[in-house]
Amino acid sequence: MIPLVDLKSQYLSIKDEIDSAIAGVVESCQFILGEQVEKFETNFADYCQAKFALGVNSGTSALHLALLAAGVGPGDEVITASYTFVATVAAICYTGATPVLVDIDPLTCNVDPRKIAAAITPRTKVLMPVHLYGRCADMDPISELARKHRLVLIEDAAQAHGAEYQGRRAGSMGDLACFSFYPGKNLGAYGEAGAVVTNNEAYVAVMKQLRDQGQSEKYLHQRIGYNYRMEAIQGAVLGVKLKHLDDWNAARRRHAATYSRELAASGVRLLIEPAGDKSVHHVYPLFTEQRDELRERLHAAGISTGIHYPIPVHLQPGFRGLGYHAGDLPHTERACREVLSLPLYPELGDETVLEIAASVRKFCEQPVAVHS
Repeated sequence: MIPLVDLKSQYLSIKDEIDSAIAGVVESCQFILGEQVEKFETNFADYCQAKFALGVNSGTSALHLALLAAGVGPGDEVITASYTFVATVAAICYTGATPVLVDIDPLTCNVDPRKIAAAITPRTKVLMPVHLYGRCADMDPISELARKHRLVLIEDAAQAHGAEYQGRRAGSMGDLACFSFYPGKNLGAYGEAGAVVTNNEAYVAVMKQLRDQGQSEKYLHQRIGYNYRMEAIQGAVLGVKLKHLDDWNAARRRHAATYSRELAASGVRLLIEPAGDKSVHHVYPLFTEQRDELRERLHAAGISTGIHYPIPVHLQPGFRGLGYHAGDLPHTERACREVLSLPLYPELGDETVLEIAASVRKFCEQPVAVHS
């Protein structure tokens, strides 16, 4: 079976480096924050073309802390996408603010800046575009909206490690940017981890306290905080992997280019990559009304697939209280019905990518069954 993600192959390719890094943490017995986390924070900030990075225990925590640092709370509105993982919206709810969910551009599956503009009200405090699937959102018009209305701009870059928009790295375009290092991400930890990136030192000071139970120094708690600290082993693992990230992203781009070439005339819908942008292809999505039938056929052929994401946040049972209904965000809802993700990990062989693409084409070439 060709897996959707193959973390074992990645580990074996850097085994000696990883084993040495983990052993160093164990020998030091410094398991929470500390030197390995600080070193990773410095290097990751540089990688993102930013001044500061703050390591935390998940991408969800990163979003929560960024919103709190921006002063978001009850009575505020945060505009974001519904076509995202639920953590994007849940983090807004944690602050007591109201998520305002808007539709996507169907050509990119990223949030549509025109929909953002129409959703801004006097209560809006933050714009939080999501860089979905490793493609940056259309940041120039979104940034202009943030400047015009004096709003805080937070990038949800959980799937976009190393992605570029018009020559600028994900993480360098907002007031704050949030990353997830969930194991399956382009830059993945060996457990849960995340980071907030910013150029604002005042935000860093607040978030450092909030991630560590509100402490400014040991046993002196300036505010009510959280246990959002990054473990040293995750900092060490991420420090090793960061050195390989550009090569891994290049392999993802190569595989994605093969899929795009081989599937261009197949009849499935593919996303565009705007000129001047550089996706890191966290997943490779295609869209078809026969999604479920195609998925079954590929599974029978020994090919694993994923669905990112089958239900938009505004139609999730846990978010009914936000007051949205089916039909409110039609482009988002269609994408969720039709999306299917193909294997795209760096260690995937070029011939295997061609084999997967051929299986998709073969399915598409078959006549559609007509049911009486």
